[in-house]
Amino acid sequence: MIRDAVLRAGRAVARSRGLLGRADNGERLDRETFETAAWTELVDDGSIARARINRGAMAERLGEPLPERPEDLFIELHAALASPPRIGQNLLGKATFNRLTAGTGVDDQAIIIAANGLYSFKGTAFRRSGIFDRIQIAQGERTIRLTRDGYRNVEVLSVGGAPEFREIGAFVIPGDTGFDPLKPWRLDLLVRRDTAGGGVVNGVFSLEYALPGRYRIVTEPATEDSPIAAGPDLWVQIWRERWPAIAAATLMLVVLGALLVLQEPYVRRHHLYRNVRRTYLAITLIWLGWIAGGQLSVVNVLTFGHSLMGDFRWEFFLLDPLIFILWSFVAVTMLFWGRGVFCGWLCPFGALQELSNWIARTLRVPQLALPFAVHERLWPVKYVIFLGLFAMSLHSTNIAITAAEVEPFKTAISLKFIRAWPFVVYAVALLVAGLFIERFFCRYLCPLGAALAIPARLRTFDWLKRRRQCGTECGICAQRCPVQAIHPDGAIAPNECIHCLKCQSIYIDEEICPPLVARRKRRERREALASGKVVSMGGT
Repeated sequence: MIRDAVLRAGRAVARSRGLLGRADNGERLDRETFETAAWTELVDDGSIARARINRGAMAERLGEPLPERPEDLFIELHAALASPPRIGQNLLGKATFNRLTAGTGVDDQAIIIAANGLYSFKGTAFRRSGIFDRIQIAQGERTIRLTRDGYRNVEVLSVGGAPEFREIGAFVIPGDTGFDPLKPWRLDLLVRRDTAGGGVVNGVFSLEYALPGRYRIVTEPATEDSPIAAGPDLWVQIWRERWPAIAAATLMLVVLGALLVLQEPYVRRHHLYRNVRRTYLAITLIWLGWIAGGQLSVVNVLTFGHSLMGDFRWEFFLLDPLIFILWSFVAVTMLFWGRGVFCGWLCPFGALQELSNWIARTLRVPQLALPFAVHERLWPVKYVIFLGLFAMSLHSTNIAITAAEVEPFKTAISLKFIRAWPFVVYAVALLVAGLFIERFFCRYLCPLGAALAIPARLRTFDWLKRRRQCGTECGICAQRCPVQAIHPDGAIAPNECIHCLKCQSIYIDEEICPPLVARRKRRERREALASGKVVSMGGT
């Protein structure tokens, strides 16, 4: 989601300033607009071109005798320009389409070729030579050969109603080839046959493609005063497309707000509190993190900081509605509760750490309790990491983004561990450490937590209740705090607290909190005396 927003914003800025160039007729390719379309719609409106070649036509083109069954299929070929999201994203699915386009240059284009029949348009020679010798793109007098470097194998098309194909391939055409997606082009299928006399016969079958008008945007000359606009209200379109996720995230945040404001009714019921918290963390991890891609990052903080120092525009942050909503909620809740609302409830990786540690405790994995003096001296590490990233970003944003991989969020949440092994090993190592020291990464290494903790003392209210006995007569809360955010003297460190409410559950527990236990015993003794029961001197 973060990458998608960055790409959309970058393209919007570049196009609004004319940095990507314009055709002579003042048109450009629409690479932002997306709407759901079925296979039949894409074929009928010309987004997908197709041609069917039977064995008889193939024999005639090659000058061979007609086969016994000339009507049998030789190849059914389909081709489409995949760069417009309405074509490419529908055919490949959003994740595959994003992976295909993420590494391409601004002038690079992508096409999709799919086929059924006896003849393979891929062949096998490309594995040795690196060039597909059975297909080529022709545009005007220019011939473009497709290479293995630009090839991506596709197992199945994601668009609704698509037939099953024998083979599918996506190809990236570099911009330096001169390929113009706005002009007609054709896909040439090359057929080569060896003759009985030792000669070679070649045949060419062509599939013509012309881009439909709906993928063309008429542009105006750019001026210094031209507004930077992400297409025709691009962010509004994105919000409309993602309304189910927006509605679900909003509901999730409303529920969390209610849990924080009305905390006492459920924290006093231990089983209810534990079930509510674990259920919410599971939703945060599975839906918000792995499904919806709502993992915030320190990169967001660095980007926002740089935008404040430069030309700040809300449109760029509105391009990813889920991230925008989450940051807005975090900003508001920091004024009331501090950093803990995000770290304790809305961070998918934090939820993964806490849930995995809970499983480890259930399996009786021993827990390591660092002495508070050592623990307190490890707190600053995450602040040093954040300040280091911020300093790097002042010199080079690219270097800072690379260094931000200290966060395992992209590996564990955004990419679901489908990544190069060093990143996976690093993320798993942090999770393993968290099995023995709960929320190990949150405590000592998280730069995002440090960035949120810096303004944590600006919160307006102090919702966490304490007793005068805390830290003097009793240290149970400090021992059970999942991040050791409670000092030995009983004070809660707002910079470290994740607002999990465990200490509040203990605070009102008459079976655990010593002052309440003593009060309960005195009440029971008075009730026993009032009822006339004989109570021993050491009675309860």
